[in-house]
Amino acid sequence: MLGGAGALLVAPVFAQTDHGMHGGQYESLRKPGRIGLPEIAATQHVFDSPAPKAANPGRWITRAALPLPRSEMAWAVAHAGRMHVIGGYAEQRVDRPYHHVYDQANDRWIDAPPLPRGANHVGVAVLDAKLYAIGGHTDQNRKPHDECFAYDIAAARWNKIASLPKPCGAIACVAFDGGLHAVGGAVGDTSPAKKSIDWHLAYDPRADRWEPRAPLPTARDHTGTLVVGNRIHVIGGRVDSFHTNSNLHHVYDAQKDRWEPRRPLPTARSGHGAVLYRGKIFVMGGEGTDRVYGQNEAYDPASDKWEAYAPMPTPRHGLGAAAIGDYIHVGGGGPVMGGGVQSAVHEAFTLG
Repeated sequence: MLGGAGALLVAPVFAQTDHGMHGGQYESLRKPGRIGLPEIAATQHVFDSPAPKAANPGRWITRAALPLPRSEMAWAVAHAGRMHVIGGYAEQRVDRPYHHVYDQANDRWIDAPPLPRGANHVGVAVLDAKLYAIGGHTDQNRKPHDECFAYDIAAARWNKIASLPKPCGAIACVAFDGGLHAVGGAVGDTSPAKKSIDWHLAYDPRADRWEPRAPLPTARDHTGTLVVGNRIHVIGGRVDSFHTNSNLHHVYDAQKDRWEPRRPLPTARSGHGAVLYRGKIFVMGGEGTDRVYGQNEAYDPASDKWEAYAPMPTPRHGLGAAAIGDYIHVGGGGPVMGGGVQSAVHEAFTLG
């Protein structure tokens, strides 16, 4: 169940987009100044999915670019018609506290109070009009911290909450069963020692306390994780490294405190977006060995089947993705493998 998906490097034959590539919306982690899309992207970008094509592939449109190129931030969350993107790599640092909010009604980005502790790969979720930021890495995809924060959206103020039991980054977070659930993640201060973990913790906001739940069957991080009905879905991710990406798909049953398998993700990847849209789980983007995926594959929980939809015009990983109204917004992310290049690209998908 591990490894690459074997997809071909081909043009997005059924993508529909309003504009072409976004030259000048990229930046290097090593040198200041905007750049165009690196030439190596042409050899890494993958669009073709092994899943059956959907009858209505949908289309992508270009939206307002991020205020600055970013990647490896929190996976993004939506609340009241706005998308929140926090932390990540930008402007030659990997521990940025940036908090940008996209207002779909006006197609514009707003600066919001920054994260109290800058980090990348922060776990995020919205519960009861509060945005939670859980853990994250303080170095380039390593050296995690254990601090957690809650942002009162109405008051525009961050507060510290109970820390994780141990430092962790790239942990997936969702609002579920009256609290937060944090699943998977990565620990370790150096690249060789960094390991995926099978953590599953539940946070009770009333008691300000973390408690263990049934661990994830296979330890992994950089997953696509979201709630559908009364189940948590954990899709794809990496086992220690993107060289060993997984296509595993598990769901969590809170009543039984048990994980169960579902049909695997067609394209194994990590650092992808996962969004509930029109009753289906759409998974877009991600990376692997010398690959950056544009694939946009959707899972129907009712039929336990996957289909391929129009791929992202600009393949990226470590991005922010959230559904607002009848659109899936995908902002920022890395257009080439690894964290060396950030983007300000913002594209939105719709079936309308």
